[in-house]
Amino acid sequence: MELTERKKKVLRSIVDLYIRTAEPVGSKAIAELPDMNYSSATIRNEMADLTTLGYLEQPHTSAGRIPSAAGYRLYVDELMADYRLSIDEAHSINTAIEEKMQRVDKMMEKVAKLVSQATDLPAISVASRRGGTTVKRFDLILAGSGSFILVLLLSTDEVVNKLIKLPLHITESDLKLLGAVLNATVTGLEPGEITGELLERIMNSAESAASLVPVIIDFTTETLNRSGSTNMAVAGQARLLQQPEYRNIDKAQKMLTTLDEEALSNLPAVMQNANGTKVLVGPENVAQELKDTSVVMTKFDIGDGLQGMIGVVGPTRMDYAKVTARLSYFAESLSKMFAKPEQPQLAEPKEQE
Repeated sequence: MELTERKKKVLRSIVDLYIRTAEPVGSKAIAELPDMNYSSATIRNEMADLTTLGYLEQPHTSAGRIPSAAGYRLYVDELMADYRLSIDEAHSINTAIEEKMQRVDKMMEKVAKLVSQATDLPAISVASRRGGTTVKRFDLILAGSGSFILVLLLSTDEVVNKLIKLPLHITESDLKLLGAVLNATVTGLEPGEITGELLERIMNSAESAASLVPVIIDFTTETLNRSGSTNMAVAGQARLLQQPEYRNIDKAQKMLTTLDEEALSNLPAVMQNANGTKVLVGPENVAQELKDTSVVMTKFDIGDGLQGMIGVVGPTRMDYAKVTARLSYFAESLSKMFAKPEQPQLAEPKEQE
């Protein structure tokens, strides 16, 4: 079934209305919009098609429609209109940054609080070292029957280890071969460079120890991501309670319990190779705890080899255009604030005549 311009227009209107009201949207409400010149019957047919295509959901038989994760994804990618900050909004953000960010030592906590206040959503801020942490050496040490110790020497000279269970048919010589393969292929790589293609190549070279490769690579990637983040702050978790989706006490309590640094720790890795602002809708999120939410993130430059990242977590019904605009403005302002002025060049001394 073709996704026509009319279907896109109806979907955009439903998402816009649902963002504002948090209530299922019916065909009558769409037909009453000033720019909608279709009959209620035509709109109902389009809504039925959009539901069949997976862009809308119907919570109850007699209720209107709400956007699905796929609907939000299409809205973010193609349909939402640009949101232009008002002069007052821009002035408010600038004033907040100038007044409240005089000390860099508490930068991340202050940034998270400012972003949370500006978006009225829980916010995350991260400062990570540009270039990231890598593994300098892998060591696989047999530890009696049925297990071995994986030892990672990181580029920061930190040593991390993990005890891993062995399949019965893996021998010490298999471990030595796997260690050699890992040292030849993975050392010096950042998490974003450890691809599925590389994983397959390592498994093909590891012979009998191939079954251990996914476990080792998962632990390595997780360790590098954690080590690469030098500072993380989360603020405004309680702001979720203001959203209609979290009026249910049990649902709100579960979300507030899981919305911590551990659940958000993989988000900086998602931004490593991203340009501009990135939006993760519902199931696209890297952490299981965030599957019913959306995350919007963007990067800014701190200087001195550090890269900053700010983001917000909220319901999939969040106003993506407004949140994206505010985060982008924050990122631009922060990059300018932390930019170091160029040092004036000294004049060449004149030769004596």
